[in-house]
Amino acid sequence: MKVDHNSGIPLYIQIESILRSEIERGKYDDGNYLPREEHLANILGVSRNTVRQGISKLVNDGLLKRTRGKGTVVVNKTITTHLAEWHSFRNEMQDKGIKLKNYYSRVEWINAPPEVHTKLKTGHDQKLLKLERLHGDETNPFVYFISWFHPRIGLSDTEDFNKPLYSILEDKYSVIPVYSEEELDAIEAKKPISDYLQIEEKKPILYRKRLVLDAGNRPIEYNLGYYRSDKFRYSIRFERK
Repeated sequence: MKVDHNSGIPLYIQIESILRSEIERGKYDDGNYLPREEHLANILGVSRNTVRQGISKLVNDGLLKRTRGKGTVVVNKTITTHLAEWHSFRNEMQDKGIKLKNYYSRVEWINAPPEVHTKLKTGHDQKLLKLERLHGDETNPFVYFISWFHPRIGLSDTEDFNKPLYSILEDKYSVIPVYSEEELDAIEAKKPISDYLQIEEKKPILYRKRLVLDAGNRPIEYNLGYYRSDKFRYSIRFERK
């Protein structure tokens, strides 16, 4: 961390850029406070007022928050996803202005765990199409999905799964997802999930099980989702009848 005192760019703008870059890289995630202004001023060889100017811009942009008596901390920006919008994760992220990045994907025909066969109502000796996807933004991955599909659909392992999944099902296979049964839980991240999500082992994550059905209540997909808890929260709205 250093500034160029001979540059034509004002020092406070250079400091803002340095801190913004470190925030985006996750250096101050999980409630870690920034070094105090006096410490930053000594490291950078500038006045405390110059450091304060650079920090103030990030505070005004909503990236940092000052707490009296404690210091300056990164604002925890979580993505709120709604159960009513389960049908299109990619489109939902797009609507929130988040450019979704696919970090990893894998598709294969495999013998599924007994729970999967039970949910999809398939024979336990029947191989199922399994799709793994690791999604995130430009900074880091934040959700890992595992999906199994009922063979009745006819879904192929040669599909372009960079496209929205349910658009593929509807447009190519005339399979319309209508119902979703959800189970949510908070669990500790274990390997390899912690490695996928780039977090420490035993960090809390949001774990979601989802069974997707068509209009005739026939199972289409059984999906497991592992979400970074510092990036995601679920919102549920109920209507009183």
